Amino acid sequence: MRVHVCAVGRMRAGPELSLVEDYLARCDRTGRALGLGAAKVLEVEDRKGGGQKAEAELLVKAIPKGSLTLALDERGKTLSSPEFARKLSNWRDEGRSDLAIFIGGADGIAPDLRARADLSNSFGKMVRPHMLARVMLAEQLYRATSILAGTPYHRC
Repeated sequence: MRVHVCAVGRMRAGPELSLVEDYLARCDRTGRALGLGAAKVLEVEDRKGGGQKAEAELLVKAIPKGSLTLALDERGKTLSSPEFARKLSNWRDEGRSDLAIFIGGADGIAPDLRARADLSNSFGKMVRPHMLARVMLAEQLYRATSILAGTPYHRC
């Protein structure tokens, strides 16, 4: 199953980008043997300032056809790392070939896009900067593959 991180905004060179690249490279190495292909980041940018609605339209265009969709949103369901790993494993085992994960801009994800997502997930009730959310997501993807591979990275 291929994972597509569809995010509003462009990451600039810096510590956040380095962390995302590092965790996704680790995820690729661990996940490949598990049938969880490399996670790919697809960035969109609303240059016209159309807000959530325009950002949602750009995110929808970035989604590969037939993808399962997961919205990262503060109102979503809070999953533990093992629960998230099981979700990925179940979707892979069901034959889903693509998972698109949305990260909205500064104002979050448009309600219409959030409502049509197959799952809405939250990293907790606190709001985090969307660039930091990418780091957290990349780390959780790596942690999920580590859990599924039985490596000692995740000790629970």
